[in-house]
Amino acid sequence: MNVRRSAAALAAATAVLCGAGAPAATAAPSPSPSPVLPAGLFGTKDPTYDGVWRQSLALLAQDAMKEVPAAKAVSWLTGQQCANGGFASYRADAAKPCDAKTMLDTNATAAALQALTAVGGHKAEVRKGISWLKSVQNADGGWSYNPGMPSDANSTAIVIGALAVADARPATMTSSGGKNPYDALVSFAIPCADKAGGGAFAYQPDKAGKLFANGDATAAAVLGGLGRGLIVKGPKPGGAPACDTAAEATPEQSARNGAAYLATALAKTGHLDSPPLPGAADPAPQPDFGNTADAVLALSAAGHADKAAGAVAWLEKNSAVWAKDGGPAAYAQLVLAAHAYGADPRDFGGTDLVAQLNATGPAPASTVAPTPAAAAGQDDKAEVTGGDNVGIWWIIGAGVAAGVVIGFLISGRRKNKQ
Repeated sequence: MNVRRSAAALAAATAVLCGAGAPAATAAPSPSPSPVLPAGLFGTKDPTYDGVWRQSLALLAQDAMKEVPAAKAVSWLTGQQCANGGFASYRADAAKPCDAKTMLDTNATAAALQALTAVGGHKAEVRKGISWLKSVQNADGGWSYNPGMPSDANSTAIVIGALAVADARPATMTSSGGKNPYDALVSFAIPCADKAGGGAFAYQPDKAGKLFANGDATAAAVLGGLGRGLIVKGPKPGGAPACDTAAEATPEQSARNGAAYLATALAKTGHLDSPPLPGAADPAPQPDFGNTADAVLALSAAGHADKAAGAVAWLEKNSAVWAKDGGPAAYAQLVLAAHAYGADPRDFGGTDLVAQLNATGPAPASTVAPTPAAAAGQDDKAEVTGGDNVGIWWIIGAGVAAGVVIGFLISGRRKNKQ
């Protein structure tokens, strides 16, 4: 679902990685002291770390609600894409060409490609984005947040989701080392026999190579392992989730093991926790709204929405303040989670999440789903050729009315990675 980090956590984590010999290109960008925000952008907070991310999630949530996003909102997103197909977290001056100093972001790129696929009519942009992702794939088959670093579960999972929704067959995208994205993803899975976190996924191995359970990484990896994007309408609940003790689980089974871990974790309190940031006054773990919403999304995708009922009730009761502070990405996460679960995002604990999301950006062009006839002009398929001569086809969904021009913190969904 998203490495989902706060801006402070991202900067701190990147500083540590840079100290360990990371390329200079991964250094955290400095937030704009007083950014001038374009009219098409969702949210009013500094977009340095999450502009593309929050815009993409907002468009995905609107599409899930059968709304047609504003043309200028989509145009802003397409304008952020570099000529090579990648996206940075945010480019204040989109008219300036990207260069070697532009810090491209796999998570922002993957989220943007999901959004552009959802709204339809942007096969060229999606094709270029997939080709760029292919060009920065690690030898283990996965991806890092910024190219050039070791793969992590969150980045690999959200890229798989982008490839899957674009019908780009992630299992066929092999790296220079002969590995595909699922090979990398399952390498972060913790065996069921592990008493501390069996079934979960780690964000990355620690320095000694040990894997530690991470709720955020697990929620993302469940979607990735199932080959699902961020817009999910889960199957009807069926059966109790269980961790399979098979020595070598398939990517799908690893994802279902992750769902079993999430179900157990949510059963305790109705929410997931996140450790405090370094130097925090309160050393106790804190409820994590974004990760809890992601867990609802993941469980629903795995067919275990019934195990997310307590989490949905907890979010309905407690998430309002968090969402208001988080802005568009937070509202979008809740919309996507409620939609996947089968709840009504327009009456989520008495709150209209869709209206609150729409109020943070350009009003949608339409709040009524376009008819099949209106969308008949959409292009159906396009071919992408990346490295290793992989031909990729995808279906661009019909979702835009005729004549309308469609161009988690980091803020909400991007949380602390320990």
